[in-house]
Amino acid sequence: MTRLPDPDAKDIPEDVARFLAAFPPDPMFKMLAHSPTTVQPFIGLAQALYTSLELPVRARELAIVTVAEGARCDFVLTQHVPLSQAAGVDDATRELIKNGDHTNPALPKRDRAVIQFAAEVVVGPRVSDEVFAAAGEFLSARELVELLHVCGYYWTFCRLCTVLDVQLTQMYAQLQGMDGWTG
Repeated sequence: MTRLPDPDAKDIPEDVARFLAAFPPDPMFKMLAHSPTTVQPFIGLAQALYTSLELPVRARELAIVTVAEGARCDFVLTQHVPLSQAAGVDDATRELIKNGDHTNPALPKRDRAVIQFAAEVVVGPRVSDEVFAAAGEFLSARELVELLHVCGYYWTFCRLCTVLDVQLTQMYAQLQGMDGWTG
């Protein structure tokens, strides 16, 4: 059970209600609607993260799964199993992330650099010089900043889910058991 009730429809401004009506019903969107002045920019940033980045899709999904695992957020993990699969992230890689094995030599160097970068963003205020340099071997300055945006957005999204106890919908719950991945 979520910690907050769904917002009262009369408290949601008409423009925000119209904006949200364009999306499938989602328990997270309902929670975001408690803050009507931030819901559109927050969802707009998510849209930009999916449509406007130079950061490769695989790197984005590796970062999201790493952040979600570090933040222990089943909601985001469950959503991103199929998305990461579509981006070419296999079960073995997700399992290494789940186990915190971010330096495993079985990971390609590029993946390892992105995963370590995202993991360090989650746990500390800085990324080590070594990890930053490793990511910089594969990513441009723009892509490094975009990677930080992805990590920051999904850390916030994860905390909204975990602090507010946002429950998986039936659709997401059905995805949770895919390929043995339980988050």
